[in-house]
Amino acid sequence: MMKKSMILFGVMILMSCQSTGVQPLIEPKHDEYFKAICYHPVSISNSQRSWEFIDEDLDLMQEAGISVIRVYMPIQDKAILNKIAERGMRLITGFGYNQDSIYDIVSGTYLNYVKEYKDHPAMFLWELGNEYNYHPEWFGGDLVNWYRTLESAVDAIHAVDTIHRVSSAHGEIPDSLALYHGRRLDLWGFNVYRWDAPASFIEDWKKISNKPFYFAELGSDSYMTTANDSLETGVNELAQAIAIGHIIDDLLPLKNEFDGITLFSFTDGWWKAGNPEIQDVGGWAPNSSGVPYDGSPNEEYWGIVNIDRTKKIAFDAVKARFK
Repeated sequence: MMKKSMILFGVMILMSCQSTGVQPLIEPKHDEYFKAICYHPVSISNSQRSWEFIDEDLDLMQEAGISVIRVYMPIQDKAILNKIAERGMRLITGFGYNQDSIYDIVSGTYLNYVKEYKDHPAMFLWELGNEYNYHPEWFGGDLVNWYRTLESAVDAIHAVDTIHRVSSAHGEIPDSLALYHGRRLDLWGFNVYRWDAPASFIEDWKKISNKPFYFAELGSDSYMTTANDSLETGVNELAQAIAIGHIIDDLLPLKNEFDGITLFSFTDGWWKAGNPEIQDVGGWAPNSSGVPYDGSPNEEYWGIVNIDRTKKIAFDAVKARFK
């Protein structure tokens, strides 16, 4: 049964692969869940983010129905922010704990960024940290050190910006300690990898909180470390497309229960697991056994487009649902 359904799904995806070019600009609708993508563009042979493909990337995002972009560190180039705003798109701006005093939390310089850009039309959410609950070693072995810092940072942002909401991207369901120190967050972001069926998270969350939340990371990579039924080992775009299609379909009937869906990620990242001049197999992420369909997160294969911006099959699976 699984094999037949995967083949049928693959045929449906391939039938939808006819591109109609760049779509009209998308104005975000505030009465529905937002459709977002994680975005950290790094070119071949490099390890630092660059914007050489920004216009093409924004075109592709809009074609796929994406109107919100989640970045893991602030964008300092105002011209890039203007391009995003001119498209009617918005940003979830992440602040890291320690980023060499460049708009990071530990130095307090993140507040400088908030003050400078809080009135920019591209801004949507401020986000503090990403999956830090998986890394107590970054905080002297005690997550209390992080949670206290998080609580203070939320208050500091609220003091200077009363318009934009503040979130934190947490790995899976938070414990009571995280809930207490995150009580003044406006909403939570959650990175959820429960194979291709994340909807169970919603009921788990409702049992412990009524605070709004969004899915900060969902998705799958396009490399199969091991075969699974009809899905073969190696580069396998169909496996990724099936997984992402099932993930979105699992959530859409419950779209009134959450604020947004954020897919990980827009483009492949050759810098993550080895030599940045080639696409390596491998990489590792905490609590990643729930990555479909092999339980193995091949870190350089997560894009819905390749690093040269050719569309993967998953691109059309997203477009068919987000548009």
